[in-house]
Amino acid sequence: MLSNSLIELDRNHLVHPVASYRAHEKLGVRVLSSASGATVTDTTGHQLIDGFAGLWCVNAGYGHDSIIEAAARQMRELPYATAYFGLGSEPAIRLAAELAERSPGDLNHVYFTLGGSDAIDSTVRFIRYYYHAKGAPQKDQFISLEQGYHGSSTVGAGLTALPAFHAGFGIPFEWQHKIPSHYAYRNPVGTDPQAIIAASKQALRRKVEEIGAERVAAFYAEPIQGSGGVLVPPTGWMKAMRELCRELDILFIADEVITGFGRTGPLFACSEDDIVPDFLTVAKGLTSGYVPMGAVFMTEHVYNTIANGAGASLVGHGYTYSAHPVSAAVALEVLRLYEGGLLENGRRAGKRLMEGLQSLADHPLVGDIRGRGMLAAIELVTDKTKKTPLPIAADPSRRIFDRAWDNGLIIRAFGNGVLGYAPPLCCTDGDIDAIVDRTRKSLDQTLEDRDVRVLMT
Repeated sequence: MLSNSLIELDRNHLVHPVASYRAHEKLGVRVLSSASGATVTDTTGHQLIDGFAGLWCVNAGYGHDSIIEAAARQMRELPYATAYFGLGSEPAIRLAAELAERSPGDLNHVYFTLGGSDAIDSTVRFIRYYYHAKGAPQKDQFISLEQGYHGSSTVGAGLTALPAFHAGFGIPFEWQHKIPSHYAYRNPVGTDPQAIIAASKQALRRKVEEIGAERVAAFYAEPIQGSGGVLVPPTGWMKAMRELCRELDILFIADEVITGFGRTGPLFACSEDDIVPDFLTVAKGLTSGYVPMGAVFMTEHVYNTIANGAGASLVGHGYTYSAHPVSAAVALEVLRLYEGGLLENGRRAGKRLMEGLQSLADHPLVGDIRGRGMLAAIELVTDKTKKTPLPIAADPSRRIFDRAWDNGLIIRAFGNGVLGYAPPLCCTDGDIDAIVDRTRKSLDQTLEDRDVRVLMT
């Protein structure tokens, strides 16, 4: 009765993100009721391995009492403190200092947001202010990558380069530009890493020349493109693009909303790439999804340019919940857990995950397996030689997700037949092996679908 009541209430009132409203009304909601470690349970008692950590975010895993206690303690002592008017709270101050100490290079200044989308929006505002302070307000054009994802806010969705986030919304704006992704599996220049890097550099140079070097403000990139299909650039790609941005006199923004906090191994993927971006954005794993929070890191030169440009004037950008003390208290505890063993467990589990997924390479439907650490993908095809994707009519985003769900596994099933994996860092060997085994079962079942089988004969 409770479950049925919730389904009807959801149909009638709750608007779900990135969903077909009519299709959702027809299908109804699946209600999750509890979770522990890497396992979630729905209201029917069905247990599943969460192979996607919620939405790439529950990096620490579910049910950590110490995180819950940190939030409760802060709520009792000081549930809210504004960062306006020169005020602050101890958790937010300490968190900013702890993050700055661990960030690459001189990313020493931290502005807190509620999540990744408003972190990206904040960078756009800070970058515009930065160039005004430098006396170059004409530098107002922004470049990002095709198949990149930089949030779902009005401005961020324009930097995002996925069709569903543009259709019907009147974006991207004319000042938002794209260059091709490094997408190794389907790159026109082939799979050679140096050729891909050279092509990306050439594409950025051409785009800057097309717009006008005096107009271009910044370039955005994810260390691994998440929502575009977990697209892993060749080793050295991020560093090459960062150095090119410096040469072209444009700011480089690393979007680590997905890759940050152990997802690829270390706290920050940029440290693996050996780069220091001008801005770095994080969210998701910052609090392991227990409460909302995001952040923007600024280098010394960016912060000082803005600060000196403003002088005694206000820098007019702020959010009511910036530097929220409860979110900061949670983030501090999550950081302690990461460094207390979760990062190391994530590295070990990530190695097992990649090895396990590689064992599926001989499956007739598997075209590509890619990833780094606890961030991975399988790209499905009906012809390995021609790299023919699953047909849209096969509805892989719904059919394979449903099949995996029934088999006790949550994954991200993209519409183009890519399966995304981002399990919690707390996964045991048994959790990882279950992810691989249940994926194989789901693929075997998909292979038996008549419309898929016909294409493979």
